[in-house]
Amino acid sequence: MAAAGALPVTGLLLLLLAAVVSAAAGGGGGGASAAVNGDRLRAEQIRKQASDAAASAAALAAASRRLHLDRARHLRLLSSLHRNLTSTLRDLAANSAPGDDDDEEAQRRQRRLDLQAKDLIRAARGAIAEAKPLFDPQLKIQRLKDAIFAQNELLARAKKRGAFASLIAAKSIPKPLHCLAVRLTAERIARPENYADPAPPPPALEDPAMFHYAIFSDNVLAASVVVRSAVANSLDPSKHVFHVVTDRMNLGAMQVIIRLMDLKGAHYEVKAFEDYKFLNSSYVPVLRQLESANLQKFYFENKLENATKDASNMKFRNPKYLSMLNHLRFYLPEMYPKLHRILFLDDDVVVQRDLTGLWKIDMDGKVNGAVETCFGSFHRYWQYMNFSHPLIKEKFNPNACGWAYGMNFFDLDSWRREKSTEQYHYWQNQNENRTLWKLGTLPPGLITFYSTTKPLDKSWHVLGLGYNPSISMEEIRNAAVVHFNGNMKPWLDIGMNQFRHLWTKYVDYDDEYIRRCNFAPP
Repeated sequence: MAAAGALPVTGLLLLLLAAVVSAAAGGGGGGASAAVNGDRLRAEQIRKQASDAAASAAALAAASRRLHLDRARHLRLLSSLHRNLTSTLRDLAANSAPGDDDDEEAQRRQRRLDLQAKDLIRAARGAIAEAKPLFDPQLKIQRLKDAIFAQNELLARAKKRGAFASLIAAKSIPKPLHCLAVRLTAERIARPENYADPAPPPPALEDPAMFHYAIFSDNVLAASVVVRSAVANSLDPSKHVFHVVTDRMNLGAMQVIIRLMDLKGAHYEVKAFEDYKFLNSSYVPVLRQLESANLQKFYFENKLENATKDASNMKFRNPKYLSMLNHLRFYLPEMYPKLHRILFLDDDVVVQRDLTGLWKIDMDGKVNGAVETCFGSFHRYWQYMNFSHPLIKEKFNPNACGWAYGMNFFDLDSWRREKSTEQYHYWQNQNENRTLWKLGTLPPGLITFYSTTKPLDKSWHVLGLGYNPSISMEEIRNAAVVHFNGNMKPWLDIGMNQFRHLWTKYVDYDDEYIRRCNFAPP
């Protein structure tokens, strides 16, 4: 019956499709080209929907036919067993009649009937067990529940392993990037005189009248793209100063790649964070915490089941949280004591227009100028912090709007006045056991600048190019800075192709070192 009912549904859907397509094709006669195209698109969409519905109906019909055939087969089998058992029972009764006990032939017939009856009983039990799910709804439901539970378990394990594989793909260093850093470092070692820092340092590095940028990165190519894009889109590069900070390992490579760029008169310095002697474990809580055995076990316990047992928090095992480069942003006033304002840029951003307008914004005494990221219930404070903790619950509003790191304009005078670094140290010490928030720099940033953040217009900073393929190109074109936050960075094979060109246009593929490291041009 199910098969018979499913086939007319398919036919009905196909008839509906034909009627709609005919109406769409006939209704556009004599109309404008745009209207005809719109009708065609609607007809195509309806055709696809009808085709999907027809396929679903056909699948249900096939399943119904299989179920009907299975039921019929079991019905025939059970009927046959019933007849055979009934006949065997009659024979057993007839053979057990009085007077036959001494008949040897009757005894042989009795044994044969006993064996036949046992075989039939065994076959009947098997048939009943096999057919029971077809006729017992409760048993069928239970078996379906068990199957669904087992599949969900398999899916959960697959998701965890997939998330772990995605993290490895996103955070591993591609071979060309490693090659570039090695070749640039070799160049720095071979010709140190070409890349030595000028002595004394240029006065522009501490001139508060200039436009200053802070870029902290160990990715030499990504950092160069940030600098190159900012210079290319500035109205007067000679008024811009780039403070690039990396680690000791990548210092030589970073010095070479920045020195070889045509900065059109812009000023720069490249330093290692180890050069800032105040950054030590006696002053910086994060450095002290990174020395703890518990945190080292969290990162370095080499077991796959530990790495994947909590897929939702797997990103917090990212080794970048062990790097001081990720926490330098909280020490800007001490790193640049003579500056009043500075623009912080992540190494996965691209600058698309002149940014000097930021220095004209009235900060209203606030410390941090940033683009807010909340819409609806997304990116609120409760998503980043543990509001079951009384200290968090008392001090903060769980529905407060979050904001983005990546392009942050800092008023360093207000920072010093508000003692924001001291606030950061207080909260970082309170979170030593990671009960207030998990790892990362955004939660302590949201806490430190809770009441001292000024919202900027969203056109200054558009996010999501590393995970959200649905960002409109119009929104991207109007953005001053686009941010490839997320796992799909443009220098990785997993980067999204529709946005990659925004980044690759600032990579010099004719450069000798980039060419020798086999970077694939766009």
